[in-house]
Amino acid sequence: NVTTDSALVALEGVDDLIVVATADAVLVSRQKDANGLKRLVTKLKAVAPKVTEEHLKVHRPWGSYQSVDNGERHQVKRIVVKPGGRLSLQKHHHRAEHWIVVRGTARVTVNETVKSVHENESIYIPMGAVHRLENPGKIMLELIEVQTGSYLGEDDIIRIEDDYQRS
Repeated sequence: NVTTDSALVALEGVDDLIVVATADAVLVSRQKDANGLKRLVTKLKAVAPKVTEEHLKVHRPWGSYQSVDNGERHQVKRIVVKPGGRLSLQKHHHRAEHWIVVRGTARVTVNETVKSVHENESIYIPMGAVHRLENPGKIMLELIEVQTGSYLGEDDIIRIEDDYQRS
């Protein structure tokens, strides 16, 4: 049994294995050893706690995001929004964002302005602007987000309105 996010995983001459390959870790365990996975995760928590707590791809009710690159004053993410999905109406105190639509059409709110952003188009979200990203289409919306600023942590989100009752 093999699960992978992206990398090709090829196995030959083995059986009774579970292989999970993500961008930041690879797990190999015997399928019949139910406690083996628990033991491995316990060991990982002691040796490399970040691997068990933080994932490059983060799933949300509206879709997912994945960190592509990080620096001292920038972060690049790949964001995927399900058809009909929308993120919270929010703002950030310490960062601005540039969104480039790769696939689909985005409905973007920036302060009082709402506009459609199509494939191969981009929009700038200034620091402190109230904004929202929505997917009004029938296919997955995919975009690249470039964040710039003095602090890029996920806790720099002031949610003004949220479909999923997050604070």
